[in-house]
Amino acid sequence: MHGILWMVVTGLLFAFVTGVVRYLGSELPPIEGAFIRYAIGTLMMIPLVYRDWTGVPDRQSLKLHIGRGVVHSVAVSLWFFAMARIPIAEVTAIGYMAPIFVTLGAALFLGERLQIRRISGVVLGFLGAMIIIRPGFQEINLGQMAQLGAAPLFASSFIMAKKLTERVRPLMIVGMLSLFCTLALMPGALLQWRSPTSEEIAWLSLTALLATAGHYTLTKAFAAAPITVTQPLAFLQLIWAILIGVFLFDEAIDPFVIVGGAIVVTAVTYISHREVQARRKLQTPPAVATEI
Repeated sequence: MHGILWMVVTGLLFAFVTGVVRYLGSELPPIEGAFIRYAIGTLMMIPLVYRDWTGVPDRQSLKLHIGRGVVHSVAVSLWFFAMARIPIAEVTAIGYMAPIFVTLGAALFLGERLQIRRISGVVLGFLGAMIIIRPGFQEINLGQMAQLGAAPLFASSFIMAKKLTERVRPLMIVGMLSLFCTLALMPGALLQWRSPTSEEIAWLSLTALLATAGHYTLTKAFAAAPITVTQPLAFLQLIWAILIGVFLFDEAIDPFVIVGGAIVVTAVTYISHREVQARRKLQTPPAVATEI
């Protein structure tokens, strides 16, 4: 129950993040909005990183931190761009594709086997995405293309984070991400700089706070319950996004987005469930061993 409750709160927090960015609209350049968000997030993380500081990262870890910052910064800029141009529910539903790309990336770059269960989940996930964007039945717009481009980049960031967990503490991973995203976004933000209003800075500060809290509650959910319990609840974030879009921004409910999003979440849940089952088989000792 604790895991379920934490996951429900996580979905609400991330839905509020999308709502705030949607409210800011397209007046602020996407890369500048992303830069301000991560600069504020870095300031929030400094006391925590200082308390947990263990010294300068080794060369390999530093390369991963820098690479992840660059990739993640591009992904966030695309996400900000998409948020200003397509409905919140559609951004959220397409964003569910990231775990599918994580599965492919793990096979390509981490040497993990791409077994039948993973292939079937990936195919199902792409089917859900096609239902959402409906190529051939409607024109694919720039917002959809931006979010589709962001999904594999977020997945790449996730894979690099997984590699970093082998040698770096979680709090340092989050802190370094904020720092290197800020540095990577700075040149583009300065080129397109428009003096933000105090209201925009306040909303972006709230975004940074909500996103940081969301990552914390997500970690608590994973620690309290198996991923096969928490993963299906990710679909609740789409429900919150739909409600925010309808009641705050007068966005119409698109049944294709709901159906496609449900299929993508089902695919991710299936992959997660099968992975957990496979690990249990590997970890369960034979009957003779249990008797000994």
